[in-house]
This record gives sequence, structure tokens and C-alpha cells, in this order.
Amino acid sequence: MKVFDSKNFMEKGGWFVGDFEPTILKTSDFEVAYKLHYKNEDWPKHHHKISTEINFLIRGKMLINDILIQTGEIFVIEKNESVKPKFLEDCELIVIKTPSVKNDKYND
Repeated sequence: MKVFDSKNFMEKGGWFVGDFEPTILKTSDFEVAYKLHYKNEDWPKHHHKISTEINFLIRGKMLINDILIQTGEIFVIEKNESVKPKFLEDCELIVIKTPSVKNDKYND
């Protein structure tokens, strides 16, 4: 068994699996992150040209393009879909992005 300190991955935005360093599992198939966003945190409108993003909101409440997302909901952001999140509460998410493509985030 291997044990990792999650703090080592928070500097990378919480991403801990994917085609980057540091990583627990290096793969170009997908990425996995544990994300923390704080109430009223400003997050830019953006999209991915190649990857699809699957998000599980573990805790909190947020708006994505004026759609309310609440604790326990899963939402999928398709490639080329521009999103602007607004964090109504502190939010914890598990994010899976597939495939793992470096620099596939574009601010709108």
C-alpha cells in the first residue's frame, strides 16, 4: 500500500491522477481532482476543446451558467461548452476529466 498526503496535490489545483506531475497515477486517459472552492470565489468563464468534465458536488451550492447545482448532484460539462461557475457556498467537488490533455483550458 502507498499513502499520499493530499497537500502535495493542492498546489496543482487538487489534481492527483492524470498526465502531469506530480501524480499518483500517470495516464493520458483521464484526470481526477478533489477541488475546494470558496463562497464568492471568482472563477473565469472557460471551456475545454478536447476534454469532457464530470463533476460530483460533494458539499455546497453553486450556479453553473445560471443552473443551480446542490450537494449530491453530478453534472457533466461537454467539450467546447463554456461555463461560468458562481459559488453560492463553500464547495467541495470530485472532478474527472477525460481525456487528460495538458493545457486544454481556455478562458472565454
